Amino acid sequence: MTKRRSAITAVLASAAIALTGFATTTSASAAAGFVGVILPDAASSPRWEGADRPFLVAAFKAAGVTADIQNANGDKAKFATIADQMLTKGAKVLILVNLDSPTSVAVQAKAKKMGVPTIDYDRLTLKGSESYYVSFDNVAVGRLQGQGIVDCLKAKGVAKPRIVYLNGSPTDNNATLFKQGYDSVLRPLIKAGTYTLVDDKAVPNWDNAQGGVIFEQQLTKAGGKLDAVVSANEGLGLAAVAVLKKNKLNGKVCVSGQDASPAGLAAILTGDLSNTVYKAVKQEANGAAALAVALLHGMKATAATGKTNNGLVDVPSVLLVPVGITKANVKVVIADGFATRADICKIATEAVCKANGI
Repeated sequence: MTKRRSAITAVLASAAIALTGFATTTSASAAAGFVGVILPDAASSPRWEGADRPFLVAAFKAAGVTADIQNANGDKAKFATIADQMLTKGAKVLILVNLDSPTSVAVQAKAKKMGVPTIDYDRLTLKGSESYYVSFDNVAVGRLQGQGIVDCLKAKGVAKPRIVYLNGSPTDNNATLFKQGYDSVLRPLIKAGTYTLVDDKAVPNWDNAQGGVIFEQQLTKAGGKLDAVVSANEGLGLAAVAVLKKNKLNGKVCVSGQDASPAGLAAILTGDLSNTVYKAVKQEANGAAALAVALLHGMKATAATGKTNNGLVDVPSVLLVPVGITKANVKVVIADGFATRADICKIATEAVCKANGI
């Protein structure tokens, strides 16, 4: 845990230094144009509007840079239209959270023709022309999800666990990486016959309502006998929990998550979710903003020390370290200021929080 937090702190510090260096360049920034940011939706996860937007706003404000932040609300055509409008209005850098790779590839191609660099934020555009990629080690996110499930099943003393995969959107490369991570932990156990994988389904567009329907079908397929749900994020995990509650199975079945939202952390404390993954979005937002500010000023971006292959080229990358969360370390998220005790306990109840030392 200490090493992970140190790595996160180091990245945050470097991003903060980069931003501080541009904090007095408001007039120059105005002359140089603005940064356009396109978020994907507001439904799949509360993070986009509740965390990413305010952190990006704060980062650009600190740098004295104008940013236009818009949300495509899950609409690929709207995503493309917003990008066209930003480019027409004079955006000099685009930060994109893609809805799928083909749509983003087309946007990046237009931007490149106009000499506008693009930054993939959180999600990599496969076979694109992005200049940089800022995200977390998403295979590591999946490994944490998978290990959390293994630890939960061991703690419950389940001898021959029956599990299902409730994967993220097939059009999101991150979902592929998450699955790669948790499957790397669980597949050896499945092959050995220690675990039984009852079903393996993806949820289109990270749609939580559809995820609940798909999980209900999985539970039926399992004859109502499941020990774990490997869900790719908290939206899907909580959708599965709602189904488990209807069948009086919540708390008896291990369920993974991701995003460390107040609702997800509350479910960790109540025992409805067994584990989640905290991705310190503030560092991610600061990292992307630092790159964008450097590009806006025509300076070399030095923070992207990693590389990620997008299927065509190795993209210079900033990859942050995720942290696995269980009841034992929910306080980590609160201490970082990502979620407040008040928000978590309002959902979990004050009694549950106190019982867990929160």
